[in-house]
Amino acid sequence: MILAAGRGERMRPLTDHTPKPLLKVGGKSLIVWHIERLARAGITNIVINHAHLGAKIEQALGNGSRFGATISYSDEGIALETAGGIAYALHLLGEQPFAVVNGDIFCDFDCSRLQACAEFLQLHGDSAHLVLVNNPPQHPHGDFGLHGGRVTETPPKLTFSGIGVYRPSLFDRIARGTKAPLAPLLHGQIALGKISGEHHPGLWVDVGTPERLAELDRQVRSQHNTP
Repeated sequence: MILAAGRGERMRPLTDHTPKPLLKVGGKSLIVWHIERLARAGITNIVINHAHLGAKIEQALGNGSRFGATISYSDEGIALETAGGIAYALHLLGEQPFAVVNGDIFCDFDCSRLQACAEFLQLHGDSAHLVLVNNPPQHPHGDFGLHGGRVTETPPKLTFSGIGVYRPSLFDRIARGTKAPLAPLLHGQIALGKISGEHHPGLWVDVGTPERLAELDRQVRSQHNTP
C-alpha cells in the first residue's frame, strides 16, 4: 500500500492543484518512483489511498499496467490519517502481512527485502517490521530505538522512514471510516516486544517543504544525469 491521502499543507501552493505524491523529482512523480521500485522487486499488487485531489492520482497512474503492476484505489474522501487509511483499505490488502510506503518520501531502500520481512513476521508472531533511517536535520531526536533487531523506546533513536510491513490484525480495533494515527498502535506493540526493525543507511528524504523538494530534484538529476 502506498499512502497518498495527505493534503500536503507545508507544500502549498504546490499542492493546491497537484496531489503531493504527484510532485516531480528528476522528471518523475514521487509516487512513480515508488511504484517502479516495488514492481522491480516483484511487488505488483498495489493499493493506493487518496483524498485530496484523488481523481488526479487515478488519472495519472491508471490501472498500473504500464508499470507492470495492478493498482487498486481506496478513496477516503476525507483523509483518515495513517492507521485509519490502512484500516479503511484492509478489504483490498488481504489476510497476509503487507508492506506500506509513505507516498511523500524518496528512498533507495531495496524493496525486494519486504517479502522476507513479511515472512519474518509470520514466523515470529510480530505485529510489524519498521525501516528506520538516520535522523534528518528537521527531526534530530528520532522516533524509535533499535537494539538487536527489535524496535524499542530506548535511545539512541532513529527516524521511522514511513516504510513498514504490518500484520492486518494490528488494525482490527479501528472502525472502518474513522480517523486514527499510526503512532499509538506502534507504541503499544513496542511495549509488548512485538515489532522488529532494521536500519537503512542510504538515501531517504521526507519531502515536506518546497525547499526540500527542490534540493532533492537537483540531487536526483545530478545522479541520473537528467537535465
